Amino acid sequence: MGIFTIESRHLRFAIKLASAIVLALFVGFHFQLETPRWAVLTAAIVAAGPAFAAGGEPWSGAIRYRGMLRIAGTFIGCIAALIIITSMIRAPLLMVLVCCIWAGFCTWVSSLVRVENSYAWGLSGYTALIIVITIQTEPLLTPQFAVERCSEIVLGIVCAIMADLLFSPRSIKREVDRELDSLLVAQYQLMQLCIKHGDSEEVDSAWGALVRRTTALEGMRSNLNMESSRWARANRRLKALNTLSLTLITQSCETYLIQNTRPELITGTYRELFAAPVETVQDVHTQLKRLRRAIAWTGERETPVTIYTWVGAATRYLLLKRGVVSNAKIGAAEEEILRGEPVVKVESAERHHAMVNFWRTTLSCVLGTLFWLWTGWTSGSGAMVMIAVVTSLAMRLPNPRMVAIDFIYGTLAALPLGAFLFLVVIPGTQQSMLLLCLSMAVLGFFIGIEVQKRRLGSMGALASTINIIVLDNPMTFHFSQFLDSALGQIVGCVLAFMVIMVVRDNSRDRTGRVLLNQFVSAAVSAMTTNAARRGENHLPALYQQLFLLMNKFPGDLPKFRLALTMIIAHQRLRDAPIPVNDDLSAFHRQLRRTADRVISAGSDDKRRRDFARLLDELDIYQQKLRVWEAPAQVTEPVKRLAEMLHKYQHALTIS
Repeated sequence: MGIFTIESRHLRFAIKLASAIVLALFVGFHFQLETPRWAVLTAAIVAAGPAFAAGGEPWSGAIRYRGMLRIAGTFIGCIAALIIITSMIRAPLLMVLVCCIWAGFCTWVSSLVRVENSYAWGLSGYTALIIVITIQTEPLLTPQFAVERCSEIVLGIVCAIMADLLFSPRSIKREVDRELDSLLVAQYQLMQLCIKHGDSEEVDSAWGALVRRTTALEGMRSNLNMESSRWARANRRLKALNTLSLTLITQSCETYLIQNTRPELITGTYRELFAAPVETVQDVHTQLKRLRRAIAWTGERETPVTIYTWVGAATRYLLLKRGVVSNAKIGAAEEEILRGEPVVKVESAERHHAMVNFWRTTLSCVLGTLFWLWTGWTSGSGAMVMIAVVTSLAMRLPNPRMVAIDFIYGTLAALPLGAFLFLVVIPGTQQSMLLLCLSMAVLGFFIGIEVQKRRLGSMGALASTINIIVLDNPMTFHFSQFLDSALGQIVGCVLAFMVIMVVRDNSRDRTGRVLLNQFVSAAVSAMTTNAARRGENHLPALYQQLFLLMNKFPGDLPKFRLALTMIIAHQRLRDAPIPVNDDLSAFHRQLRRTADRVISAGSDDKRRRDFARLLDELDIYQQKLRVWEAPAQVTEPVKRLAEMLHKYQHALTIS
């Protein structure tokens, strides 16, 4: 029964993919496009890509969003190709080499922008390369070729979107509502664990899972926003809920940490209140009422600040959650929450990784160019295109090597599959459009099922098979041309794989060090008396960095604890009543400049010197706080921060 359910779930998308391919094929031939193959290929990739990433049928809006990114990337690539060709048409070799650098530049940019937008930049790099390579014999036809390419790709995207809408795309709204309930229950259970001050490994596992779930919820918000404009109010609420969820995690973990030195801060009253088990959102709602009554009875001053902040954030979470579920008009109380602090965007910590990606793409494309010129092989241009495609699309993913292997397997599978279609099926159906559409529908249907299972080579086989079979207008059947094209794809993928293996990505440790120093800088920047700076919301950016750190170093608990401690220090210092005077304000600016130099240092020696200077300045700052009679709410977190930096000085300064 379970197998039948899984297969049934896969069937709808397989039919959707087959429909997109058939629709693009029919419309392309109907309007007498010169190369309907590009429309069919685009429809297949736009529809299948999100399904491969999701491991099943993509949510509503995902295919449409990917299509828009592909249109944007295609237009950027076409414009770049036109500029390169018109500027260097008299030097063909230089023109191709500049295009290789452009492909590397686009890969570099795609490594720094948001993951969901990186596809457009990667696509623009190899689009320009395809145009430059294709028009080598007739450069005067460049504008016509660029226009045709854009029109064919737009047609394929429209067909993919139409097929998606035709077969009732899945809405993610119900999943969002369910996750909001489950997440709040998990947040309460984490706070229970932290107040009990139980096993540290259990707490680490619980907060790590909550960080991942909160990040996943933010991804679900993006999907809901892509789905329809009618979820605009829910989207606003979910943005605020992301911050509230991160606030709850931070306050829970701080509650755990403060008990290491001052367990008496958590009184028996709150231990008893949090001891009651919760299973549903209604249970949490009931417990929050009791906690609010307890806070009103004991008073805000007598309530531990972490519990007081946690209860306030959980109450606001409940209010916004109801609004997301109902999607009702935003009330005055909600509007006040939504108008909260401006969210700060952090600078990417993967600049070295992006530079490695630049060199991988550029060198592989240049290697393809030299191979093409040295051999004089007619399909050397096809090998170059595959090199650009593989390196541009693989670099942003966590495991580029496996992506390259996927393409190799796909191109190898496309050789016999494409040969069967090219030699047997298509020649027998070229007199009947219906039979041709049916044969392509069968291809799309079966590969569509495999794509959802993330079968190794399935995406590469789909794209490579469509690319090598003859879907031009008029159709011609030259087996030598087919074989050259198929072998060119395989050679291109193998060359790309070789470059990825030779040009090692040694940026992991450096990225980890930069991330940790960014946490330090954020904690230092919280020491300010500037009202606008204190009003900035750094939590989403800090936890985004923490999530990246968790992905780069899975299982490295000391790094996660250090990062989390820095986040807690940032939040505590941000709310601390620092005395307002010119002396401290000037020293705050000095501390921020020193912290920035630690991040931007080009060598370990310079980083160690700047870090030692930062530690000395923190000692001076603590003396100044004593001179200006700062309260314990300021001096204690500053002291804890300085002690933490002294303790982990080696980890924060060595690449």
